[in-house]
Amino acid sequence: MIDYNAARASLIKKLGLEISDKRVLAAMSRLPREKFVPPESWPMAYEDRPLPIGCGQTISQPYIIALMTAALKLTENDRVLELGTGSGYQTAILAELARQVVSVERLPPLAESARKVIDSLGYKNIEIHIAGEALGWPPGAPYDAIMVTAGAPSLPAELLAQLAWGGRMIIPVGTRYMQELYKVTKNKSRNKLENLGGCRFVSLIGKNAWDS
Repeated sequence: MIDYNAARASLIKKLGLEISDKRVLAAMSRLPREKFVPPESWPMAYEDRPLPIGCGQTISQPYIIALMTAALKLTENDRVLELGTGSGYQTAILAELARQVVSVERLPPLAESARKVIDSLGYKNIEIHIAGEALGWPPGAPYDAIMVTAGAPSLPAELLAQLAWGGRMIIPVGTRYMQELYKVTKNKSRNKLENLGGCRFVSLIGKNAWDS
């Protein structure tokens, strides 16, 4: 029988060697990752690697999740937009750290599955929407932070428009097969870009992104 608590503690200890943000590590230590993956993946829930969640999508590697979340530097008053609900695991981590999370998913089966897990865990500060034609969720803008969990061919102006002044966006940019992870801080004079390193995500689908 798998001791999930011990496996989770071991993973968090490993992540702590590279991720210094204690709030992010504490949030991840509270979340049962096994609940966000299919039963056949439960034995691998706390391995530091991506896992399939159905519909051709994956739950990201815990290190990448921790890196991206830490880079956002969230406060308890922040409103966050997430593109790509997926399993809902990243969504829940954001909800542990921010006031509200608005998450958008283009695949209804994944949105429904994520919503069930999130509801079962008692989160009240998460909204999950099915993606429309526009990238993101313009009705809720502006957001203090935006997390994009899919690779885009370029920085979408449509998402930058939904970011508040001084807001931060984490987004993978590159080809369909390999991207660079960028942190964008929106400034009135000139946006600040930081390269956080190479990564590989599924494609961001929609207007001003990939067609399909």
